[in-house]
Amino acid sequence: MLSRVADSLFWLGRYTERAENYSRFIDVNFNLSMDLPPGMSEQWQPLVAATGDEMQFTERYSEYTRENSIRFLAFDPENHNSILSSVTKARENARQVRESISKEVWEVLNDLYHFMNNAVKRKAWKVQDPEQFKQIKYKLQLLQGIGYDTAPRTQGWYFNKLGQFLERADKTSRILDVKYHFLLPSVEEVGSPLDFLHWNALLKSVSGFNAYKKLYGKIEPVNIVEYLVLNAYFPRSIFYCLTRAEKCLHEISDSKRGYSNPAEKAMGTLRSELEYADINDVFKYGLHEYLDQLQRRINDISSAVYEQYFKIQPNFALQAQDQ
Repeated sequence: MLSRVADSLFWLGRYTERAENYSRFIDVNFNLSMDLPPGMSEQWQPLVAATGDEMQFTERYSEYTRENSIRFLAFDPENHNSILSSVTKARENARQVRESISKEVWEVLNDLYHFMNNAVKRKAWKVQDPEQFKQIKYKLQLLQGIGYDTAPRTQGWYFNKLGQFLERADKTSRILDVKYHFLLPSVEEVGSPLDFLHWNALLKSVSGFNAYKKLYGKIEPVNIVEYLVLNAYFPRSIFYCLTRAEKCLHEISDSKRGYSNPAEKAMGTLRSELEYADINDVFKYGLHEYLDQLQRRINDISSAVYEQYFKIQPNFALQAQDQ
């Protein structure tokens, strides 16, 4: 497979996953704001912080109002990670590899692209309708479902899924890290009804509330962290995502055991550490420090994938002839 095609499919997976994560985070924050106690202001700053674009936000917006935050996260073309920007980039990558995706996938993505641009024209951030984010989420889930049923399981499929799972692992770590450090106004409110609401919202933001309740019953922060970081069966846990991403790398290289390149080695090392990790050790290390380390290592894996598969290598033989 051409590196150009592989690169586009990889980023198609990342951008669509990023857009879906942003839409579900905003949707859940809308619902959370309705359940807050009287007098408690809405908290949009933590949501912006979860994206890693807090500095960019403060440079262009004066305060973390609902309108400013929604515009920045969803509809701002100058925010390169907004839903609008992610959908636009996903469509451009899909356009470059039309021969590698089904007609149905292109149609759904194209429809979403026009939906987002129409929302910008009517200044949807001023309406502040949570239903529009449900629609965005459902369109992206439809895209994933159609892709699952129509794409042949070739290298292209695995590059796309590799991008999706790396992006999902990163976003799960970020939203968990932000909840732990930014959402509570004081230490005294740990274990309070407000704390309970926030943990519920966190589970709902990753569509994990019902599955968690069946497994653990009570809302306990330690159990929630274990579920979102180390669970082997929940599709949005960090461990599950990295396990699937490692499988994608092995399918791409056709190496079923061990590792055959630096990207597989870095992925396998991190996956094995998570496989044998204990949640008590995670908290002893420090949850923020642990998640920050995970984010750096996921970024390192993405860089290793680029070096292995997407970077254009100089043709030394041709260079020698030219000399």
